[in-house]
Amino acid sequence: MSRSGSGYELLAPAEMAAADRAAMDAGVPGSVLMHAAGMAVAEAIAGRWPRGRLLVLCGPGNNGGDGFVAASILAAQGWPVSVALLGEREQLRGDAAWAASLWTGPVMAADQVDFLGYDLVLDALFGAGLARELDGSAARLVERLAGSGLPVCAVDVPSGVDGATGCVRGVAAGAALTVTFERGKPGHWLYPGRALCGELHLAGIGMPPSVLAGMDIQTWLNDPAVWLDVFPFPGELGHKYTRGHALVLGGASMTGASRLTARAAQRVGAGLVTLAAPAAVWPVYAAALESVMVAALDDTQGFAKLLADERRNACIIGPGAGLGASTREAALAALRLQRATVLDADALTVFQDAPQALFDDIQGPCLLTPHEGEFARLFAVEGGKLARARQAAHLSGAVVLLKGPDTVIAAPDGRAVINGCAPPWLASGGTGDVLAGLAGGLMAQGMPVFEAACAAVWLHGQAARQIGPGLVAEDLVATMPGVLAALFARKKNP
Repeated sequence: MSRSGSGYELLAPAEMAAADRAAMDAGVPGSVLMHAAGMAVAEAIAGRWPRGRLLVLCGPGNNGGDGFVAASILAAQGWPVSVALLGEREQLRGDAAWAASLWTGPVMAADQVDFLGYDLVLDALFGAGLARELDGSAARLVERLAGSGLPVCAVDVPSGVDGATGCVRGVAAGAALTVTFERGKPGHWLYPGRALCGELHLAGIGMPPSVLAGMDIQTWLNDPAVWLDVFPFPGELGHKYTRGHALVLGGASMTGASRLTARAAQRVGAGLVTLAAPAAVWPVYAAALESVMVAALDDTQGFAKLLADERRNACIIGPGAGLGASTREAALAALRLQRATVLDADALTVFQDAPQALFDDIQGPCLLTPHEGEFARLFAVEGGKLARARQAAHLSGAVVLLKGPDTVIAAPDGRAVINGCAPPWLASGGTGDVLAGLAGGLMAQGMPVFEAACAAVWLHGQAARQIGPGLVAEDLVATMPGVLAALFARKKNP
């Protein structure tokens, strides 16, 4: 999926509406913003498609106003344009009524449009703020648009997509191109909205910079711009003891998982890594790991004994650890000592019958990395993915990394990041173990948990993009030096 434009801040529709009001309060008329939006849409269409028969579907609000402006501009440029309105022209108000006055041609009733005879549709029916299920004639129109087979350019979001959540409100029509303004919306990056937007073009419309600078933005698209200033690049005077010591818990049977985790922590820069495993399988780990230290656990208290050394400042527990009491005890021991802790996979599932027992012991830096199944075992929350991740972070007191093609990282203080760089071939066994190791390795080096989680997810995705189809988890670890080198170059030459 292509993305053009700039800016990594994401605004929910209500926040964007507040920004529009603030811009008008600052002296920018709404009609000026609407004309700029319509012009941006017209330019995007003219730059993407050859001149053809264009149908513009306008809704009764400001989204429809943008459509009227774009229709007027393209018609003046020689495009054969037809306009249809959902609702009555006489009922338009404010800037939308002004925009409709620019269109001097006929206006059809949108629910009676025949899509035959057109080459392209501009969908300006409903904007990002849609917060109800489409029904009646509106739903039927969007269904017909979706089934028309025509290429669609959507204004702000495809009609039927909730800009805050990416969810479909009853029915939605996918677009080949979506043009949005000033800042992206969460719904552009959260599925299924992300798949329905097609190419996303971000256009400036003249909003005063002071308006956006004065907003308390809490949601971002994942990019180094969000966390690069705290990324723990090694200093010239550093050595292995200044770069942290990550402790990984290994299990008795799935030995490959924690080995991937340990190697990832090491690759991302942890100065020392120790993998602690049951004594019975110690030879398996020791024979496979060269520069990772391997410690034998003789009893269920062995992991806590290793934590007595305060130099082991970060723990990664869960990959391949097993669902026994020893995994639960290791997790609680790390949390009670307030070590920087990553809990993944089995270390989450072992608390499914008593999640509050886990949450009560989270007093220090902690990252939970569930996929949707593990998340549902721990959290009884509802809503879109972004809202659920935020609720979970608030309830647990941990940073929550809710995995998937649109991974969300949420902090207890409300900050959240949506990841947009993960390719589908990451859906392979062991890749999550590598992700846990990357996050833990960064936390061992002192990177704050939220930023470490964001950086780990981004590095993970960038490595996967470089590898391409055929990826297996081991490839991610091997590819990490090149990804880190490119990141270091970006730091030196922003």
